[in-house]
Amino acid sequence: MTDTLTDTFWKNMSKIHVILLGTDNGNPVPMAPLARQDDNAIWFITSADHDTFKAAKTGQEAKIYLGDSAGNMYGTIKGHLSASDDSDKLDDLWTPMAGAWFENGREDDSVRLMKYTPTEAEIWASDGMAKHLFETIRANITDDTPDSGEYGIIHF
Repeated sequence: MTDTLTDTFWKNMSKIHVILLGTDNGNPVPMAPLARQDDNAIWFITSADHDTFKAAKTGQEAKIYLGDSAGNMYGTIKGHLSASDDSDKLDDLWTPMAGAWFENGREDDSVRLMKYTPTEAEIWASDGMAKHLFETIRANITDDTPDSGEYGIIHF
């Protein structure tokens, strides 16, 4: 089950546009994740003066909070946040969406890259709202329990 759930995790993470990222230094903040299974990492493009980047420079533990219907995944991810100097990786990950946040686009001096390495995730991966509603109706008619998707804990 874990291998299948791990694959589902990475597939669904690639569809998620916004998560909440929390560190010891403050409240969770919305961030745009760039999930890459090959790196076993979730990347973030941010500004040098952002609190999460300051936390990343010290290698803090961080938690991601998921609640996204586009990726059909909900839950929490524990892991470590670190600052990255990998200019090639930043070029690879750069998007017009990231460029909108910086006055000089990719060439802005404040552009920074963070790497989030997950260690554990507790997730519920669903098949979407339509299936959830169908399963809820079916369960009420049959007195059965609805199939609400895959649930589990993943250790990376």
